[in-house]
Amino acid sequence: MISYDTSLYPVNFRVNGEPRMIRVRAADILLYTLRDSFGLTGSKSGCDNGDCGTCTILVNGLPMKSCLMLTVEADGQHITTIEGLINSPVQQAFVQKQAFQCGYCTPGFIMNCHGLWNVHPDANEETIRLWLESNICRCTSYEEIHHAVKTVFTPNNDGKPTSFGS
Repeated sequence: MISYDTSLYPVNFRVNGEPRMIRVRAADILLYTLRDSFGLTGSKSGCDNGDCGTCTILVNGLPMKSCLMLTVEADGQHITTIEGLINSPVQQAFVQKQAFQCGYCTPGFIMNCHGLWNVHPDANEETIRLWLESNICRCTSYEEIHHAVKTVFTPNNDGKPTSFGS
C-alpha cells in the first residue's frame, strides 16, 4: 500500500514586507499557497511548469517562478508579489505604453522587470530582451512590453536610469 506524507511543516517568511507563518505539506507549491492561503492572486497559474512566467515573484529580490518552488523552500525568505508593488513606476510604464491586452501575463512581466532592475540597474537593450524571454504573452504585446521596460531603464535628465526603488 502506498502511503503519503500528510505531515505539516512550519514555514516562516516575509510576504510583501509582512511576517507570515503557515503550516504546509512538503509538496505544497508556493504559487498556490500565495493564492489560496493568503489571497494574493496577482501571480497567475499559466503552465505550471515554469515556461510562461505568469507566476513570477521576487525571492530576496530575484525573479522566481513560483509554480516551480515548494512553499517549504520559502522558509526564511523575503517574498514580493505584484501586490507588494503598488503604484510602481514599472506598472505606470506598462499603462503609459499600453503594454498589455488581456493582462494575464502582466504581473509576471512586471515582477521580472523589478528583478532585472535589482540585478542590472543599467541594463542595455540586449540584456532587457534576454530577460523578457523568460515570460510569454499570448496576445503578442511584446513590442509594447519591451518599450515599457526600456522606458524604466532609459536615463533621465541627470543621466541616471529611472529608479523605482523596492
